[in-house]
Amino acid sequence: MSLEKVLSISGKPGLYKLKSQTRAGFLAESLLDGKTINVSGRHNVSLLSEIAIYTLSAEVPLREVFNKIATKEEGKEAISHKSSKIELEEYFFSVLPDYDEDRVYASDIKKVLQWYNLLVKNGLTDFSETKAENKEEDKEKETVAAKPKKETAAKAASPKAASAKAPSAKKGGTAKSTAARKK
Repeated sequence: MSLEKVLSISGKPGLYKLKSQTRAGFLAESLLDGKTINVSGRHNVSLLSEIAIYTLSAEVPLREVFNKIATKEEGKEAISHKSSKIELEEYFFSVLPDYDEDRVYASDIKKVLQWYNLLVKNGLTDFSETKAENKEEDKEKETVAAKPKKETAAKAASPKAASAKAPSAKKGGTAKSTAARKK
């Protein structure tokens, strides 16, 4: 399973796997205890695939940070999220040397390490870019490349617009008859 189906729900501990959709929201299974909960639209939910970490140059997707941690730890668990603030910052600096220390807090580092360890415990270690993300990037590139073509296609479709104007010509005829009545 990829990070696209792993959720973080504010106010709830740990991570959740997306199970299915309901009328009022969706069902999610906790990675901590395996319990299924109903999540409504009023909960603040974040997909792990959409989260990024601030660096000095750009934002790095969380999956890339997880890949770097996995490479450093050889696929095993990282240090505990309960370590001291200094230990957490040193560890994170060794993984992501250019992270923005002003915008990434110790609590964020704790969360990232806790999530990583939880994913590894549950055997979710595929942090590679998903096919859907690749397809979206390809579609964006195609859309940018095809945009001028679509505009020309819209201009070619102008006979429809002309046929839409034909009834207005008939209305012009009624305008003449009203002008004739005024005389």
